Amino acid sequence: MSISRRDLVSSAVAAGLLGLTGCHRLIKENAMASPDIILTNGRITTLDRSQPEVEAIALSAGRIMALGRKSEIMPLAGAKTEIVDLKGRRVIPGLNDSHTHLIRGGLNYNMELRWEGVPSVAEALRLLKEQALRTPAPQWVRVVGGWSEFQFAERRMPTLDEINAAAPETPVFILHLYGRALLNKAALRTLGFDKNTPNPPGGVIERDVRGEPTGLLVAKPSAMILYSTLGRAPKLELDDQVNSTRHFMRELNRLGITSVIDAGGGGQNYPEDYAVIQRLHKDEQMTVRVAYNLFAQKAGEELDSYQRWTEMTTPYAGDSRLRMNGAGENLTWSAADFENFLEPRPELAPAMEKELEPIVELLAEKGWPFRIHATYDESIDRFLGVFERVNGRKPFTSRFIIDHAETVSERNIERIKALGGGIAIQHRMAFQGEYFVERFGAKAAEATPPVKKMLEIGVPVGAGTDATRVSSYNPWVCLYWLTQGKTLGGLNLAPERNLLDRETALRLWTKGSAWLSGESDVKGALTIGEYADLCVLSDDYFQVAGEDIQHIESVMTVMGGKIVYAAAEFRGQDPGAPAPSPDWSPVKAYGGHWRKSEKRPASATRAMAMASACSCASSCGMHGHAHSWASAVPVRDQDKSSFWGALGCSCFAF
Repeated sequence: MSISRRDLVSSAVAAGLLGLTGCHRLIKENAMASPDIILTNGRITTLDRSQPEVEAIALSAGRIMALGRKSEIMPLAGAKTEIVDLKGRRVIPGLNDSHTHLIRGGLNYNMELRWEGVPSVAEALRLLKEQALRTPAPQWVRVVGGWSEFQFAERRMPTLDEINAAAPETPVFILHLYGRALLNKAALRTLGFDKNTPNPPGGVIERDVRGEPTGLLVAKPSAMILYSTLGRAPKLELDDQVNSTRHFMRELNRLGITSVIDAGGGGQNYPEDYAVIQRLHKDEQMTVRVAYNLFAQKAGEELDSYQRWTEMTTPYAGDSRLRMNGAGENLTWSAADFENFLEPRPELAPAMEKELEPIVELLAEKGWPFRIHATYDESIDRFLGVFERVNGRKPFTSRFIIDHAETVSERNIERIKALGGGIAIQHRMAFQGEYFVERFGAKAAEATPPVKKMLEIGVPVGAGTDATRVSSYNPWVCLYWLTQGKTLGGLNLAPERNLLDRETALRLWTKGSAWLSGESDVKGALTIGEYADLCVLSDDYFQVAGEDIQHIESVMTVMGGKIVYAAAEFRGQDPGAPAPSPDWSPVKAYGGHWRKSEKRPASATRAMAMASACSCASSCGMHGHAHSWASAVPVRDQDKSSFWGALGCSCFAF
C-alpha cells in the first residue's frame, strides 16, 4: 500500500490527538502547531452524539484538531491561522456518495448537457437548441440521465418532433432512465440506422409505418442497446478528460460531496480507464476522495479478470484520496438484474450460481471486499445462497455490499446481517417511482427500498445516487426523498411511518457510507482526529421546509482541511478551476445541475409549459394520463400501446 507524505503527516497529527476528551485538555496538554484554519460563529453539526453541535472547529494537517465553543477554540489561533466567520450558517460533515460513477462520469461530464432539475420541457428544449448550435461536428449533444419527465411543468417527455426542430443538423442522444433513448434524425443518419438495421439482442429500434427508425430505442429488457449506441459517439481528448473530471468533482463539491465510492461501470476498463483519475491524484488535484471498485467487463471472462486483478492490486491500495475498494458492482453478467420498471422483472439465467460462486470464492480467499448489483428480492435470494455456501467453506473476512435492494425482503435483510454484509441504497425511486407504482402498485412502493427496516434489523446502510445514467448526482434530492418520501414529480410514495428523520438520513450519507469503504474510523463525523471534510450549507438542512431540502447547496466545501469550493459570501476564498474544455462544452455555458436561483417564477414556468403544450391535447385520450401522475393515476394496461406512441399520437412519438 502506497502512503503519501501528506497522509503520513495527517496520521501523525491524528495519533497525537486521538484520545483527547475535551478542548480544555487539548489546549493545556498539547504544545503543537497552531491550526491551519478555524471556522467560527456557526451551527456545526458533528454527528458525534456526545457533542452534537458546536460553534467553532479547528483544522490542522487535514484533520480535525479541536471543536467546541468559540471562546475555547479561538485561543488556539496563531499568526498564520485562517479565520472564517460562518455568520451563523449550518455546517455538516462532508457528504459521501456510497454508490456512484465518478471516474466514468468524469471522462464525459464536459460533453454532457445536464437536464437535472430543469423545470420544463420548454426550458430543456431551449438548452438543447443552444447547445446544438455551438457543438461542432462530429460531436454529439448528449443528455445522459439524471432527469425525469415528471419534474417538468408540462408533465411529459419532449417529442421527437420537438427534438428534431431544436437540433436539425447536430446528432442528439437523450438517455431516459434504463429504458429508452431518443435520437434525432441527424443521429440516425450518423449511425446509419435505416429500415434494414436489425434490432440488437435485448433491444428494439422503434419504426414508423414505413419501417424507418423513428429515433426511439427501447431496452427490452437489456440496456445494452442504449449504452452501445452512446458508445459510438466521439470521446474527448485526454487533456479534456482531465479537465472534465476536475469540473465534475467541482460540481460535486458545490453540492457538499467530499467522498465517493465508485462502483465501476460498463466500459470502465481497469487499468486503462483509470489513467485520468490516477493523473489527477498524482498531480494533487483531487477535490473528492475516491474509493473505487473493479467491475467485470466481458461476459465469459469475469473470473479470469478477477484472477488477474487480484494479482495486480490489493484492497485499499492507494491513500486517503484515491484507493482500491474491492470487486463489483458487476461480478458476473449472468447476475445482472438491471432495474427497468418500464419492463417486467428479468429472470436470471439458471447458470448464474455456477458462474458467480467461483468468483465469490476467489474474492473470499483473497480477502477482497465485494459488492453486487441487486434490484429485486428474487435475485438477492439467489445471490445470498451463493454467499452462504462460500462462507460455509471460507468464512468472509471482509465486507460485502448489496447494491440498490429496492424490493429486498425482511428475511433476506436478516441473511445479509448474519453474513456481515451491508446495503447501499439510492434514490432511483425519486426518478421512476411513478413507473414502479404502475407496474407493482402503490402498496409495494411504500417501502421501496425498506430502509427503515434495514436500520431496525441493524444492517450497515450507506446512501448514494447511482449517478448518472438514471438518477442525478445531487445528494439533496436523495435526502429529500429519504425524509419526504416523494418523487421529483411530487408523487407520495412512502407513508410517514417509513420516512427517516433528517439526522438519520444524514448519517446514511456520512457514517453509513464510510462503513462501506472501511473508513468509518476516519470519516463521517466531525470529531477530533477524523478527516477535516465538511460543508457549509446555503440553507439550514434541519430547519428548511421539506420541499426545499432538494435545493440545498454548499457555499463552502472543505476537503482535507483545504477549501475546495466557495460561493456566496465566501466566494473570495474559492480556489477556482481552469476554464471548461473543449471550448464548446455545455459546462462552460450552463454549469451542471439546475440551480434554484436560476428557476423562473411560477407564473413564468406555467407560461413556458403552456407555450410548449402538446398540439393534440384536446384530442389525445392518452394526454390526460401523462398529466395524472401527481394524483398517482396509473396508465392502464389497455392504454400502453398509445402510451408508447404506437398509435401515432405526437405526444408520445418519442
